[in-house]
Amino acid sequence: MNRPEPPVRPAVRVTVGQLSVTDDRAANREAVQDAFAIAERARADLLVLPEYASSFDPHGVGEQHAEPLDGPFVQLVRACAARTGVAALAGTTLPGPGDGRAVNAVVGVDGTGALVGVYRKVHLYDAFGHRESDRLVPGPADAPPLVLEVAGLRFGVMTCYDLRFPEQARRLVDAGADVLVVPAAWADGELKALHWRTLAVARAIENTCAVVAVGQAGRGVVGRSLVVAPDGVVGLELDERPGVRTVDVDGAALAVVRERNPSLANRRYDVVPRGVERLADPDASR
Repeated sequence: MNRPEPPVRPAVRVTVGQLSVTDDRAANREAVQDAFAIAERARADLLVLPEYASSFDPHGVGEQHAEPLDGPFVQLVRACAARTGVAALAGTTLPGPGDGRAVNAVVGVDGTGALVGVYRKVHLYDAFGHRESDRLVPGPADAPPLVLEVAGLRFGVMTCYDLRFPEQARRLVDAGADVLVVPAAWADGELKALHWRTLAVARAIENTCAVVAVGQAGRGVVGRSLVVAPDGVVGLELDERPGVRTVDVDGAALAVVRERNPSLANRRYDVVPRGVERLADPDASR
C-alpha cells in the first residue's frame, strides 16, 4: 500500500513508547504493535521502545527471556517498521555464549524494516543490590557505537545503567550522535527517579545534544520517560504509568545551542575504552 509522503518539517518526530512489559511475550508484542500504530498516526519518523521490551521480570532477566535476532520479537519490530515506515529502537534480550547467561541488547531498525544495528549493553547493573552480571554477559566496550540516522538526525544508543557513565555518552557524540537514546527499565527505589531525571538532563547539557530517555512502566521500575533539549530544558516528561507520546526533536535548535555553547570544541580529553591502548604522544614509546 502506498503511504502519503510525510509533511515537510524542520524536526524529526519521535514517538516515546513507555510500555508496561511482563513475561507474557505475546502480550508484549501486541503492545509493540499498538505503539507502532500510534506512531504511524502521529506521522512519527522513529519509535523508541524501552529496555527488555520483548520480555521482563523485575526480579531479573536472563537466558529464559532470550530470543534470537530472527525470533518473533525482532521480526515483529521489523515487520511493523516496514508496514508503517517508522524506524525503531527497541530493547530485547538475545541468547548468550551458552554459559547460562544472555545479552541485553537494543536493535535498530530503519523505516524499510531492515535491521541496521545491534547494541549490546556494556555496563551491567551491578549496583543498588542488583547483580545483572549473574544473568547477563556485557557487550564489548570497544564495539563500534550504534548510531542510527533518521530523517537527517543521528541517534546514538545506550541502555539504562549506561546513563550513569558520561564517557559512554561522549563516545556516542564523538561518533556523530545528535541525540542520545536511552531505552531503560530503571529500577525503582530511594532517589532513583531523581537520579534518572538528573542524569538525563546532565547528559544533554554536557554534550549539547538532545536526550530521549524511555523507561518501562510497571512493577519495580520508575517509568518517567523524558525528552531533553540540548540546553537541558525538558520538553516531554511522563509519569509512572504506561503511555505513548510523540515529540519533535529540532536539529536546527541543536545547532544553535552548539554554536552558543561550544563545549565539545573546547574539550581537552578524549574517551578511549579500557583495554584499548592509545598513545597521546607518538614518540612516547621511544
